[in-house]
Amino acid sequence: MDFTRIFDILDYQNKRFFRKDSLANTASKGAFEVFDTEKAVFERDCISAGLLQHGFHKGAKIGILAHCGSIQWILADLAMQQIGIIPVPIHSTARPDEIRHIIKDAGLTACFFSNAEMRDRFLQSGSSVKHLFSFTEIPGTTSWNTLCCIPDQHDLDKISYYRDLIIPADLSTIIYTSGTTGLPKGVMLTHYNIVSNIKSVLAIVPVNHSTTVVSFLPLSHIFERMVCYSYLAAGAGIWFAPSLESLPHILRKVRPHFFTAVPRVLERTYERLLERRDRAGFVQKRIINWAMRLGEQYPFAGGDAMPVSYWVQWIVADWLVYRSWRKAMGGRIRGIAVGAAALQPRLGRLFSAAGIEVREGYGLTETSPVISFNRFEPGGVHFGTVGIPAPGVAVRIANPNEHGEGEIEVQGPNIMMGYLNLPEETKERFTEDGWFKTGDRGRFEFKRFLRITGRISELFKTTSGKFVAPAYIEEQLRISPFIDLAFVTGLNKSYVSALIVPDFHYLERWCKENRIHWTAPEYMILNNKVEKKIREELEIINSNVLEHHEQVKKFKLLADTWTPENGLLTPSLKLRRQAILEKYASDIQAL
Repeated sequence: MDFTRIFDILDYQNKRFFRKDSLANTASKGAFEVFDTEKAVFERDCISAGLLQHGFHKGAKIGILAHCGSIQWILADLAMQQIGIIPVPIHSTARPDEIRHIIKDAGLTACFFSNAEMRDRFLQSGSSVKHLFSFTEIPGTTSWNTLCCIPDQHDLDKISYYRDLIIPADLSTIIYTSGTTGLPKGVMLTHYNIVSNIKSVLAIVPVNHSTTVVSFLPLSHIFERMVCYSYLAAGAGIWFAPSLESLPHILRKVRPHFFTAVPRVLERTYERLLERRDRAGFVQKRIINWAMRLGEQYPFAGGDAMPVSYWVQWIVADWLVYRSWRKAMGGRIRGIAVGAAALQPRLGRLFSAAGIEVREGYGLTETSPVISFNRFEPGGVHFGTVGIPAPGVAVRIANPNEHGEGEIEVQGPNIMMGYLNLPEETKERFTEDGWFKTGDRGRFEFKRFLRITGRISELFKTTSGKFVAPAYIEEQLRISPFIDLAFVTGLNKSYVSALIVPDFHYLERWCKENRIHWTAPEYMILNNKVEKKIREELEIINSNVLEHHEQVKKFKLLADTWTPENGLLTPSLKLRRQAILEKYASDIQAL
């Protein structure tokens, strides 16, 4: 048996890799909710029957607004798809105006919610959507248990009829892009788009029917959603975490082999390691510092042989430090796939040195999403790159400059149908010979490894006539543990400047170690010693990493928080450049 449509995957697992823990909802406290594969298939069909009895048919569009992934999220998604209903996920951080736009643009006739907070967020948009469904008991909505209807033979025949009508080329879902400017656009993806990407991923990640995974990223993003489909197809058991805060407890309880993450999750894990180090005694602290320095220099991954001198040190570091890190993550973790934003290479090296193989990839909603990925086999990884193009996906660099840099263009079965209701914008994203223009700038290194160097639309030119890619500089600045976020500017100026939000957790530890009185962040950014330290960090990056025309000459420290909720970051944690420019116009002008 094979699968050609997304909803086939659960049946595929049921026949090939039946699992007692196919899907599970975890909790910080209390009992876990666990579905075996057969129960998951049955519950999916119950939801399909309930939707049919509510009058929904092929082509209807229903939203999903949830604060986290869950059994109910996945089953609602698959239940809709198998009867031709189009799921439209909405990011939990979406603003009322964005939700209002999605409702109107997609023509939503109903929406699922994970809790009352998500329902209230939806209603704040002024929605007049008639049918409100919920995963739990929420006043004013039809609950999951009420919607769930045991199908009789008539229902089963209708479900089978609708399933048979659906072909791989049919629209499976509409996902609205984060959008760094303007309102989000609805990306239309077919079953064939996503299934082709699932099969590409299964060929390059170490996940199979004996694997247990934890999922905690939002399923409203195509990255985690496609990954969860891949887990099901591989026969892995998926345990959903209710929040990022609960993750340490869930990892120890579930003891997964694999999970996906965004770079910020690894950065927070690193911060917790530093906090543990700070609580240690003098000798132990020196040992941990040595192990961290050794790990950050780790150049060997994917089974490559280590030189004897490094191997001896690694054995000692593993015995004294690294194995306790693995134990804190459950003790069985084998790999972490990272996407959505740039990963600091030193963190990739450090975790890989600790026996937790970290691999960074690259993709877009429009590409279903994986374009390239660092591999787990020997010779398959270069930290600082986003890896090798995925099987079946062709990548080329358009109009490369003298450094081999140009716009990344992609061709393959994973490329979207287009943007909903935006035929002209769809046309603009494709070349005359049919390649998709990503809008990202990059180059190939080590012959086949792709490196992202910025966004084409974000390039600016200084008065020296040199082009500057701000995203690349921002990525280099964030290599410093003292810098959490950075925004680089300098259009038509003689030099590059930056707004910098320090990593206040790390900065506080440094201040205490250097006997600098710590107060609130808004006062610490004015401290001369803090400013001097950040300047020293910039000087190191300027002299060792950046070209002369890219070097940051002036900067301003900010104590503000940048989040999707305040509109300065997208839901995938990318900078909303125009919003930042407007908010800090006077600060930028002063620079």
